[in-house]
Amino acid sequence: MIDQRHRVAGIKGMLIANKKQDNQVKTYITYNKGRDWRLLQAPAADLEGNDIHCILPFCSLHLQLQTSENPYVSGTISTKSSAPGIIVATGNIGAELSYNNVGMFVSSDAGNSWRPIFEEEHNIWFLDRGGAIVAVKQPSVPTRHLWVSFDEGSHWTQHSFSTVPLFVDGVLVEAGAENQIMTFFGHFSHRSEWQLIKIDYKSIFSRKCTEKDYHTWHLHNQGEPCVMGQKQIYMKRQPGHYCMLGKDYSRIVSAESCICRAHDFECDYGYERRSDGNCRPAFWFNPSSVSRSCSQGQNYFNSTGYRKVVLNNCTKGVKEMYTARKQQCPNRSPKGLTLTTKDGKLTANMGSNVTFVVHLDEGDSLRTNVQLDFGDGTAVSYSNLSWTEEGIKHVYKSAGIFRVTALAENSLGSDTTTLFLHVTCPVEHVQLLAPFVVIRNKEVNITAVVLPSQSRTVTYFWWLGNSTEPVITLDGSISYTFRSEGMHTITVQVASANTILQDTKTIAVQVNYLHIQQVSDFPEEQLLVAVFPGVPTAAELFLLPNKNQSEGKKKSEEELEKASSIIVSALNQNLVEFELKPGVRVIVYNTQLTLAPLVDSSPRHSSSAMLMLLSVVFLGLAVFLIYKFKRKIPWINIYAEVNQEKEQEMIGSVANSSQYFRATVGENGLKLNRYSVRKYVFPKLFSL
Repeated sequence: MIDQRHRVAGIKGMLIANKKQDNQVKTYITYNKGRDWRLLQAPAADLEGNDIHCILPFCSLHLQLQTSENPYVSGTISTKSSAPGIIVATGNIGAELSYNNVGMFVSSDAGNSWRPIFEEEHNIWFLDRGGAIVAVKQPSVPTRHLWVSFDEGSHWTQHSFSTVPLFVDGVLVEAGAENQIMTFFGHFSHRSEWQLIKIDYKSIFSRKCTEKDYHTWHLHNQGEPCVMGQKQIYMKRQPGHYCMLGKDYSRIVSAESCICRAHDFECDYGYERRSDGNCRPAFWFNPSSVSRSCSQGQNYFNSTGYRKVVLNNCTKGVKEMYTARKQQCPNRSPKGLTLTTKDGKLTANMGSNVTFVVHLDEGDSLRTNVQLDFGDGTAVSYSNLSWTEEGIKHVYKSAGIFRVTALAENSLGSDTTTLFLHVTCPVEHVQLLAPFVVIRNKEVNITAVVLPSQSRTVTYFWWLGNSTEPVITLDGSISYTFRSEGMHTITVQVASANTILQDTKTIAVQVNYLHIQQVSDFPEEQLLVAVFPGVPTAAELFLLPNKNQSEGKKKSEEELEKASSIIVSALNQNLVEFELKPGVRVIVYNTQLTLAPLVDSSPRHSSSAMLMLLSVVFLGLAVFLIYKFKRKIPWINIYAEVNQEKEQEMIGSVANSSQYFRATVGENGLKLNRYSVRKYVFPKLFSL
């Protein structure tokens, strides 16, 4: 686990990192971009020249690798690309990294050896392309001295830059200037104003360096001259030569490629280094897997588990042994077959083009047959998977949900996948079918008819019984029981694709009776309806006088006669009809007019109410459907028993009756019958 790391400037592939192992943080260094790591060798002696007995791996040098947020001061470690191999850092010597008993250390040979330079923390700046190193105490401590080294930190001289101790907040260095000017800025106290001190080191460098002032330095890793596959030779100024390097100074002299060896290669993707030093496949990686685009007849590079470190310049040697080998793609059975639409949607409009995309993760695409069944009775087949790369187009001529299946197979096996496509067409009209009157606590069927009648994916939202939350169904019919009397609004919304249509109806919920709608020009009289169970079905209708009989008996009889004539006329003209179900209408007509058998029809009772029973005869088709499917139609197949008291009350109310008729339709045609009003009379009267 790497907590912190610092890339050493000027030398490619060289890193210093703090790694936590066994609850201890230690500093490691690498010369091949992390392929190999080792601990830092501690200095042999301290500042006083006393021997330091620090033996690896139990004791080593540890460095702090924090960078500074202030760009005008250095962090705890400093390197410069113009001064390769020079590293100045804050650290400690011991078993692990510590922030106690720290000091300053320097390496002039790229981390191979280290020397202590200060017991306190200092900020570091590089002058004259690393020809001089300047050190100043941390800004928390006021100072009027600075330290300068002209031999890469081996020797330091002290110089005074201010008569009064200054808290140094930062230093500006004019990079590239031959006069080597530094500007210190800070304050004498926390309340004082900022102070600027400019220092010109031109007088220190009496002349410009010549070839006699340089010597060569070989970059190495503990004596190994090949670093990142190269032998690199640098030019450095000889110690004690106080000359200016100048802007034309070039550090690198030559870089010769080395023969490739094992440490020039790292573990490839999916592999990890084991304790024996070899790269083995990780638990999650399958080395036999090849590229998705690999097909029979093509080639791919099969990894050996190793790859050359990035930017490594080695040649030959073990390069061929560790480099990935070109191999022919093997035959494989189809795996990972996927089927999608080109736009990624699972909905489409009827009559529009739908493009399906088939993809295969593994398998020989050139020798794989693909079959695509669109789910509407049509299918296509391809002998080469690559032919389907642009997509397969199909037009659906009907709406609905279609199961689309793709099958890929070759000589080694097969794979299949499925998606469900919703094909919709716009909804143009919706009609809500419901009876005008229903019985409380009795289940009623409600239907929504959608046009056009294409099968489609339709969602129905029902608001029933004055509810505020809808009931959602995929069926156009619903059964519901109303629990309270009164007027109820039924609303249905039909949603298909981006279209939503609505229809609303109002129905009356009553207790065991039917409400007869107003007939044009019909006086406000009262009707009594009796509906008999069974098949064929018949109904009896009684016309009763108004209870408010304040006027004369003769006038009341005339009004009943007039009302009877209006109803009979409407029936004879086929003006009374209703819709049994969508597309089936039933016409109600008169079959017989007669006196009621339960009342006295003598002249002395002629002034009482007129009683009329009208027959409701259903069409043969309606009778067959009722018998076949036993559908509950509340305005047809409803009856109620009344107790003795209610029956006597009702018979008394029609004692002065008038006319009665009833007819039934059977297999042999029209049959006239007489019935008494006993057990199937609704115990309630209704106003027209």
